[in-house]
Amino acid sequence: MELIITMKNIENSESLKDYLNKKLGKLEHRLPNVLEAKVEISQQRARAPEQRYVVQLTINSNGSLLRAEERASALYTAIDKVADVMDRQIERFKSRLHSKGRGMTPLRAQAEQAPVEEAPAGKVVKVKRFVVKPMSPEEAADEMELLGHDFFLFYNEAMRTFNLLYRRKDGDYGLIVPEIG
Repeated sequence: MELIITMKNIENSESLKDYLNKKLGKLEHRLPNVLEAKVEISQQRARAPEQRYVVQLTINSNGSLLRAEERASALYTAIDKVADVMDRQIERFKSRLHSKGRGMTPLRAQAEQAPVEEAPAGKVVKVKRFVVKPMSPEEAADEMELLGHDFFLFYNEAMRTFNLLYRRKDGDYGLIVPEIG
């Protein structure tokens, strides 16, 4: 597993790297097909001390992305919390694969994040790129749930067009199908 660590407003230390390797190494044993793990750690100015350290973890396991984000007043506490959340995500992911009777999904999305630059309000401040693979709305719903997002852009293989799947307030899903007019 390739571990990619990005830090913002925090000094990089060997003890921190060792702690991350130890914590995330346990996750690799639970999900053996992990290609890479991206850890983004930042210290933010927040009024509430429990919001000071933010740790985001994204795991690419054979094309399926699992993501967790946690905040805490202490850095190592935030790392522990995000590892626990990711552990639950992995269990849910494995149970879904098992209940559907299929193995790992093929490569569906590979997130590439451009460096974030400070910009005035109303400007694009972050760009994400990902590979889009044809899938059904049901597969898109599964992928969206695994990522923990409220919407998911995908290429609908039946309609041969891009669609946007989103979670409605009532818990059901909505599908946006664009038409050129």
